[in-house]
Amino acid sequence: MYDISLKTIVRPENNPYWIVESISEAAIKKIASRSISLRSCIELWGNGGNQQDFHKSVKLYPQENMTPYLNPEKSFKVIVETFCKHFTQDEKIKKIESFSYLPTEGPVNLKNPDTTLMYIEYYGLDPNTIPEKPYQYFFGRLIADGQRQLIRKLSLKTRTFIGNTSMDPQLSLLMANQAQVQDGDLILDPFVGSGSLLVAASQFGGYALGTDIDYLMLHARTRPSRISQKTRGKDESIASNMKQYGTSSYYLDVLVSDFSLPVWRSDMRVDAIITDPPYGIREATERVGTAKRQPVIEPHRIATHIPSKIDYGLPQIFGDLLTFAANHLKINGRLVCWFPLFREHYADDQIPLHPCLKVIANSEQILSRYTSRRLLTYKKIRDPQEDDTINDSNILDFREQYFGQRDESRKERRMQRAEKRAKNKENWEKGIREKTDR
Repeated sequence: MYDISLKTIVRPENNPYWIVESISEAAIKKIASRSISLRSCIELWGNGGNQQDFHKSVKLYPQENMTPYLNPEKSFKVIVETFCKHFTQDEKIKKIESFSYLPTEGPVNLKNPDTTLMYIEYYGLDPNTIPEKPYQYFFGRLIADGQRQLIRKLSLKTRTFIGNTSMDPQLSLLMANQAQVQDGDLILDPFVGSGSLLVAASQFGGYALGTDIDYLMLHARTRPSRISQKTRGKDESIASNMKQYGTSSYYLDVLVSDFSLPVWRSDMRVDAIITDPPYGIREATERVGTAKRQPVIEPHRIATHIPSKIDYGLPQIFGDLLTFAANHLKINGRLVCWFPLFREHYADDQIPLHPCLKVIANSEQILSRYTSRRLLTYKKIRDPQEDDTINDSNILDFREQYFGQRDESRKERRMQRAEKRAKNKENWEKGIREKTDR
C-alpha cells in the first residue's frame, strides 16, 4: 500500500522476532501505523545467542549512531522485556546496570523520554519448558509501536451493539488491512450483520456502507447476544457503534437488501468489499423467494411486509459475490472474504475464481479438528466481459457437509454406546456363568 520494500535479514519460523533492513525510519513508522500483528519496532544495536556475544555485539555498534539519541540533552529510559519468562523489578534493574558501558549522559525520564531503549530476552514459546538461559538477546532503540491497542479499543465486551456472529476485532482489523483501506475509500459489506467489519474499516478512514437481508438484526430487534442482557437497548445500532469509536463521520448507511437481487446502479463503484458471508450454521443463508420458485411480485406491497425466503447455498453466495465484485469494484480494488471448508477436502481448485479477479492472498484459520476457513483476498484486474464465467464447480456446500458430518458423528456415538452396552452385558453374563460353575 505504501510501496515500501524491506530486505529480510532473519525471518525465523519458530520465534516472534523478524529482522529486516529498511531504507529509512519513516518507512518503518508507516508500517507500524497500520500493523495489527506488530508489537513494536526497534533499531537493532546488538543481538546474540549468549550473553558474551550479545554484549560484544552492542559494544561494536558505532558510537556515532548512538550519539544523536544518547547525549546530555536527551532524556532516556530502558525497558526490559522477557518473552515467556517473568523477572522481578530488582532483577530487571540488574540487567539494565549491565549496560553501564553505554554513553547514557542524559537524565532518566520514565514517563516521556526522548529516547526509549529496549532490552529483550527470548525464552522460547513453551511456558512449560522454560530454559535456564534465553535463546536470544536483543537490544536497540524503540522506533514505533504497532496498532495492537486498537484490538482493546474495539473489544466486543464493551461495544454497544453486537450479534451472535460479530467478527473478532483483531480479525476485522486484519481484513481492513488486507483490503488496504485508506482515508476516503468507500467500503461495502454486503452481509453486514452488526457491522464489525465496517467499524474496523472506519478506523483507517474508510467510508462505511452495508447491506443485509436480516431486517431484525439491522434494526437491533433480535434476541440480545449477551447473557446478562434481556432486551435490546434503544441506542443499539451500527450507527451507535460508529459514534462510540468517534467515527460517525465515516458512517454512510446500512440497507435491508437481498444480496441475490441487484439493488445498485450498474455504474456504482467501491474501493473495497470486506465481508464474511453466512455459512448456514449459526446464521441462516437465505434469499427472497418461495419453495415453488415463483417470482416475487412486488406491486402494492405494504412497508411492513416481510417476504418469504428460501435457502441460499454457499456456492450460489460466492458466485454472486464474485460477480458483484467484478461489476462494482474499481480497478485494483479488493475483495476480502472468508471461505469455510472441511480441511481434509481442501484443494486450491476449490477456491472460487473469476476472470476479473486475481487471488493475491489465501491464509487459513483453523476452527476445529475438521473445519477451517480461508481468508481470501482478490484484486480486480479488469472490467467484466459478456463471456466471463465463474469457476465454482468444485465448491462444496459447507452447511450440508457440516450437518452431515455431525449426523454421522451422532450415529457413530450411538453405535459405540450400543457396543459398550453389549460388551458390558456379555461380561456380566460371563461372570454369572462362572459363579454358577463354581
